[in-house]
Amino acid sequence: MANASRMSSYQRREQLICIGRALFAAKGFESVSVEEIAATAKVSKPIVYEHFGGKEGLYAVVVDREMRALNDMLLGALRADDVHPRQIVERTTLALLTYIEENTEGFQVLARDSPTTDPTSSFSSLLGDVSTRVGQILEEWFKRQKLPAKNAPYYAQMLVGMTVYTGQYWADRRKLSKEQLAALIVNLAWNGLSRMEAKPTLRFEGGKASKAAAAPESAEEPATSSSDQTS
Repeated sequence: MANASRMSSYQRREQLICIGRALFAAKGFESVSVEEIAATAKVSKPIVYEHFGGKEGLYAVVVDREMRALNDMLLGALRADDVHPRQIVERTTLALLTYIEENTEGFQVLARDSPTTDPTSSFSSLLGDVSTRVGQILEEWFKRQKLPAKNAPYYAQMLVGMTVYTGQYWADRRKLSKEQLAALIVNLAWNGLSRMEAKPTLRFEGGKASKAAAAPESAEEPATSSSDQTS
């Protein structure tokens, strides 16, 4: 491989990382081989093994870099103190969409199923950390609005999950700007939060739902909490 000598060890490593990220994003971990990585880089297979020990090692480096970038953006958005909860929702949503916009291949790698060789399930772990932080913020806000704070972790999971899956959809369909999409997400999330019922029930399904469904339409207007005053 003639061009192998033209790069320093650091440059070759960076090239392989870029190639690996693109291939893992496009095809998934299981469908990528060391042969394909080497052929794309125009080097021999031993070069890949020399730098990473195999595709597992290369994948681990790619995931670690993307995790660090996404972690810094998301947790940075959640560190602000003494701001309105809606601002936290807006900042976090925009942070994720900005990461997807600027690191599309990296996000596609993270969002795919982790290989069986990855015991940490890093992306799920990061989302768990973000959900925990969002839950802490919601818990404090729920207490001020006299809503059951014990439900905050569940709502946090809903908010994070909704944003991530919407981001995955948007990553392949860029018909809206990140600001436009963020506004849609926040519209659904915040208007839902700001009109939260303290004791929500099913209206049409379940034991108590049949009575509620039989009630006049005017009686089915949702009860609003004092949080409406903060929206």
